[in-house]
Amino acid sequence: MKNLCLTLSALLLAATGPVRAERLTIERLYASPDLSGTAPVALKFSPDGKRVSYLKGKPDDSRQQDLWEYHLADRQHQLLVDSSALTPDGEQLDEVEKARRERMRIRGKGIVEYFWSPDGQLLLFPLGGDLYLYRLADQAVSRLTQSDAFETDPKVSPGGSLVSFVREQDLWVVNADGTGEKQLTHDGDGPVRNAMAEFIAMEEMDRDTGYWWSPDDRFIAFTQIDESPVEVASRYQIFDDSFRVTNERYPFAGEKNATIRLGIVEVATGEVTWADLGAEADIYLARVNWSPEGRLLAQRQSRDQKTLDLLEIDIDDGSSRTILTERSDVWLNLHHNLTFLDSAPDQFLWTSERSGFQHIYRYDMNGEMRGQLTSGSWAVSEIKAVDESRNRVLFDGFQEGVLEKHLYEAPLDASTAEASVPKLRRVTSVSGWHETVVSNSGAFIDNFSSRGQPPQVSVNGPGGERLTWLAENALVEGHPYHPFVQAHALPEFGTLEATDGQTLHYSLLKPSDFDPKNTYPAIVYVYGGPHVQMVNNQWGRDFVFHQYLQQQGYVVFSLDNRGSANRGTAFEFPIHRQMSMVEVADQKAGAEFLKQLDYVDADRVGIYGWSYGGYMTLMALMQEPGVWAAGVSGAPVTDWALYDTHYTERYMATPADNPNGYKKSNVLSYVDQLADPLLLIHGMADDNVLLNHSTALLRALQLGGKSFETMLYPNETHGFRDPAINTHRTTLMMDFFDRHLKPQSAP
Repeated sequence: MKNLCLTLSALLLAATGPVRAERLTIERLYASPDLSGTAPVALKFSPDGKRVSYLKGKPDDSRQQDLWEYHLADRQHQLLVDSSALTPDGEQLDEVEKARRERMRIRGKGIVEYFWSPDGQLLLFPLGGDLYLYRLADQAVSRLTQSDAFETDPKVSPGGSLVSFVREQDLWVVNADGTGEKQLTHDGDGPVRNAMAEFIAMEEMDRDTGYWWSPDDRFIAFTQIDESPVEVASRYQIFDDSFRVTNERYPFAGEKNATIRLGIVEVATGEVTWADLGAEADIYLARVNWSPEGRLLAQRQSRDQKTLDLLEIDIDDGSSRTILTERSDVWLNLHHNLTFLDSAPDQFLWTSERSGFQHIYRYDMNGEMRGQLTSGSWAVSEIKAVDESRNRVLFDGFQEGVLEKHLYEAPLDASTAEASVPKLRRVTSVSGWHETVVSNSGAFIDNFSSRGQPPQVSVNGPGGERLTWLAENALVEGHPYHPFVQAHALPEFGTLEATDGQTLHYSLLKPSDFDPKNTYPAIVYVYGGPHVQMVNNQWGRDFVFHQYLQQQGYVVFSLDNRGSANRGTAFEFPIHRQMSMVEVADQKAGAEFLKQLDYVDADRVGIYGWSYGGYMTLMALMQEPGVWAAGVSGAPVTDWALYDTHYTERYMATPADNPNGYKKSNVLSYVDQLADPLLLIHGMADDNVLLNHSTALLRALQLGGKSFETMLYPNETHGFRDPAINTHRTTLMMDFFDRHLKPQSAP
């Protein structure tokens, strides 16, 4: 059988004759189309598992997305909805929708999200502020709403007869034929928002919605948030021809959060019952779910994030009872792994890190554990599906090592779980990184990549056999990266030991035309923050940029320090209450390892990073002056007291509870120690890591008499999007590194 991917090594062997080994340029890095090639997004199975739906960009504008499907039975692809045909003049977003899309990291335009009806006969999607339905039976599109206000977060009810949405901070429903529009909540106004996810939920808790249908269509559970306790902060966004002052309620670390209530509204009458979430009001509502037979469950997280309760809510009177509780002395990571079993309605699957690694457990509704389905010194990432016909749970994780992510299956029967690890079966076979969407029949969509292969998307049967490509993305002639294949280098992976004995993984790229007799400058790429892993066998834009660096004569090095993701709690927890301490120590160990290599010039090792990586770059230069010869810091956090509650307090507690930790983790505490060249970059319209972080640093550096370089970009938010601006930024970085890391010719 043909291999599932065309590997880079095969390409290198085949690429002979007329193919020329071209070198990357900065301009080419950011030209359209992306060098990674095009791949569909928002991949989903229809509820019956017979179709795969997805969004795909137009050939002449990859950001303008249309709705497509692949039918598994006849193996045919077809365009379902052309977004340009519905809004030929494009769509104008209001400020609320712009902010929502920024929180959800939605970058496309046209159709950017869609939803299947539970019977698999309808597809619902928002476009231009209104809602549309696509009917598979007659392949017709109908407009469901038409108003001046934006309808957001639409959903088809489980029974398929109703469509719900949020309009102007209230919850509405309409019949699927467009008649009978009805408002269910009426007090959404100002700081009060109904059925909407609050800022913290979207930005930090991975909860993008504020309401949930009951399986019988009778009720909708919804949040009501009141942001009036939250401090109003002014956020300044500077553009090339104007500036905007946005007054928003931003929950700074240690300050008040929005208050939240959970209501249950009866759709027919509009009557609301409020849930009892406990006596403590200062909590997080992390997750809400309905079980298949109509039980309402909510996950309540304490403000200090050390306790997580799974509650059952009585929909008649709102009373609650605790099913189970997770506790930690450090912090608890949230997950989406609560999974119900149709064959055992009183039981569910749950994941916990109580062993030090996230694993799957089976519980009943009384909170009694019925068995452990996975175990070992490795982490389950996410439960993907349950195939009860084969008595299997499918999940992705790292059973065979942290550098690769694979899809696995294990027995559902907890009675056989004592020897569960040998019973695991790895479903994905090709070495690399697999992000999957799995149907309940075990068929799956595989979004695969490796350091030598940009993302490929395939549909596969339960045994792992490929049924079709949705995007083969082979590096053959015509692919935007094909001209550079012969010059593409694969990294070496290796390990170092941290001061506490734990294993640190690194990747290393040697320069093109490498000669072991020569010495080369090196650049360290760092992120270093929690919930991210940079050292892995996965394609990425940053790694393509690293190909450019090695072609310019640089050694490129990355190391995942303690605090990084997918390694278990013992690896994550050392950053608790002291961010940057162990991270910088580990990065220093990586730099010292580099300097010991015969082919690395020990006096010419630079470092760069963005966001948390920008913070790490600053801390590395300031805490350990002289270790790195120069650094580029992009969009850095500088003072954790200026960041939000849920993210910051998870790791640092509050400023009042941990003042010394906040001082030690504050970049401004180390400004006097800066002795190496620094380039500071920030977008002037950043709405995530606000420009205030860099302006505070600019002032401190100036008052301290420190020389440094800086570049501020009008219009740009946290992730730069304009190709011309990205080209300018990267050219600036390269000029900086070349001046400080490469020998300069005599004048």
